[in-house]
Amino acid sequence: MAERYGGRYSPREDHSEAELPQKNAFTGKTRSKAGGRVNFLFLAPLPLAVTAFFQDPAGLAGRLVAVGLLLLAAWLTREGILAQEAYEARKIARRPAFPRKIAASLLTGLGLALPALVSGNLMSAVIFGVLGAGLHSFAFGLDPMKNKGMEGIDEFQTDRVARAVTEAEKYLAGMTDAILRAKDRDLERRVESFQTSARAMFRTIEDDPRDLSASRKYLTVYLMGARDATAKFADIYARSHDASARADYVRLLDDLEANFTGKTQKLLIENRSDLTVEIDVLRERLAREGVPVDRV
Repeated sequence: MAERYGGRYSPREDHSEAELPQKNAFTGKTRSKAGGRVNFLFLAPLPLAVTAFFQDPAGLAGRLVAVGLLLLAAWLTREGILAQEAYEARKIARRPAFPRKIAASLLTGLGLALPALVSGNLMSAVIFGVLGAGLHSFAFGLDPMKNKGMEGIDEFQTDRVARAVTEAEKYLAGMTDAILRAKDRDLERRVESFQTSARAMFRTIEDDPRDLSASRKYLTVYLMGARDATAKFADIYARSHDASARADYVRLLDDLEANFTGKTQKLLIENRSDLTVEIDVLRERLAREGVPVDRV
């Protein structure tokens, strides 16, 4: 009789340990633009740094300063793109406090103009500076210049939601940083899956800021506890690879995800109920005004 081979690295049918749910952690996500062209910006100044050592002292200093400006511009460009992606991912968001991409365009122009300026060629410096700043702005765009999702809505409520979601995202970022110390890809995917459920709640609250009061403990107490538990687990698991600690942690994530998903569904049902009430009230008013209303 054929016998199934069982080894340490073979698939098992033992369900004693909590299984990872087959949930796509990339739901609702888009590919980040903070790569490719942005990474090239960090490499582009290197030829300028090499040729700097074949110049006179003034040329050496000017080119090295230009390299520093271009590297700073590259870093600001990447940070600006990440800030814009976070802005676009939310339905309610404030514009970035500091326009990173605009500053990066100016620094790029200055970095390209500086070597020519040091050598005394003012016209070339102006041309390089204007072209560099313009092409950078054309390639990477400008920063968001206005708040998003706050038009026609109570600004106080939307501001509260924006601050609460920002703080909640910090807790999720803390979880991501902590679980990396465990060096377990399955757990990293499991944390991402939970974060997807948490962000679904964020989007629901942004749709209706009135839900914030009912969900405050989820965005603060629960996520803070999840971050702290993740940090403690990662430290323990990195040292001992304790299977029981891992199973306990997975069960914790299961419970948290179930609670967040359940609360999100409840908020959606309550929002639909509120809409139904408003529609019924409007129909009654129209009926009193003598306007015929067809009821479905």
